[in-house]
Amino acid sequence: MDTSVVVPVEAEGFIQSLETFPLKEVGSARWFRQHEYIEKLNMQAILNASAMHDEFVKEFLVSYGKIPVLVHEMILVEVWKHKVFPVLCQLQDFNPKNTFHLYMVIHHEATIINLLETIMFHKDSCEAADDSVLDLVDYCHRKLTLLASKATHDQHNPTGKAVVSTIEVRECEIIAAFVGAFVQTVADISVISRMLCTHNMPCVLVQLIDCCPWSRFREGEIEKYINSRWQKIPVEDRLKITKLDGQVWISLFNLLLRQDCQRKYDFNNFNKNQLLKLRGFLTEVLIDQLPNLVELQRYLAHLAVTDPAPPKKELILEQVPEIWNHILRENSGKWKAIAKYQVKETFNPSESDLKLQAQRLAQTYNLDVMESLLPEKPKCGSCGKEAAKRCSRCQGEWYCHRECQVKHWPKHKKACQLITEATEKIQRDLQVNS
Repeated sequence: MDTSVVVPVEAEGFIQSLETFPLKEVGSARWFRQHEYIEKLNMQAILNASAMHDEFVKEFLVSYGKIPVLVHEMILVEVWKHKVFPVLCQLQDFNPKNTFHLYMVIHHEATIINLLETIMFHKDSCEAADDSVLDLVDYCHRKLTLLASKATHDQHNPTGKAVVSTIEVRECEIIAAFVGAFVQTVADISVISRMLCTHNMPCVLVQLIDCCPWSRFREGEIEKYINSRWQKIPVEDRLKITKLDGQVWISLFNLLLRQDCQRKYDFNNFNKNQLLKLRGFLTEVLIDQLPNLVELQRYLAHLAVTDPAPPKKELILEQVPEIWNHILRENSGKWKAIAKYQVKETFNPSESDLKLQAQRLAQTYNLDVMESLLPEKPKCGSCGKEAAKRCSRCQGEWYCHRECQVKHWPKHKKACQLITEATEKIQRDLQVNS
């Protein structure tokens, strides 16, 4: 079964067409078309990396110099979420009949960071990112510090109402993996300096391990964020580390044990005391699951009884990240005007526009491809057990037995009809066009 999303020549065309957009055009028809391209490129990049095939998506992004474009578009949506979206929601005439369009704009940021995580494991990708690497480092720092501060608030919140959202935990999962790999591949001294001296990334990661936002207590049960969803953890498995645990520890391992990082980092009293907190988490159970951490344990034991010399003061011409600041300067004082424009022109689509978007996305999210990207086997829509049969009409819901399908039909009927109608419309359009 062929589960490819795009062939190389198609991917090359998509990548050549990638461009930066002004903030005003976020969510426009032209912007949405590029979102579809990036979504397909992301899925294909994951498939290629997972199967250890030719990573042609990465190669084209490097050769055409489009990685800075991806970084720009990711930060553009981040700015939009912080500056325009809150204003948008307060406008009296903002009363969308459907929030699908808004969701896809917000989802766009996660799609790009996911694609960057996949391709930035390679040194040539880091080099091709050029000056945008600094913006990428700042982006990761903003996300991780925000999550750490919210998670710390949750720990001391007597109401028990969580501030950290699931999507923020998912972003942390991607970014932690990115940081861990990124430190191994990047060689630019300005980037290392920004991570260690400007942002003090090791202490941010220590705080994340301490507050552990990917683990929570709900209704007397421990839940952990595993495979992109919250799962209840039986008592016997509570000491098993999750993928997120491992990614944060690996990021710390790479930051602290790399020689040039040790030379650059200031082990002052505060930083040293923060890092030594890790010794309480480095149990035998943890090291059995991540054996490389024994080196980190030894390093921290040595650090506890020594006072490393402060880093040498060197004259460094440090580069400054430009994308975030440029977007803010360009749109300062225009947030409300942009929101009003988007209410009228962007986030008020007609029924026909919504149907067209749904049809295009149905083509983007090929079911066979999506199944190959799933971290675990599908679950029954009725009882939640592992499922092997799919609804024959819409192909969008899974069941373990016929009995569960019959029982679930009253709930599934309306969605099944909508999906089936959209699929049939796509097939008719394809027949007409061919």
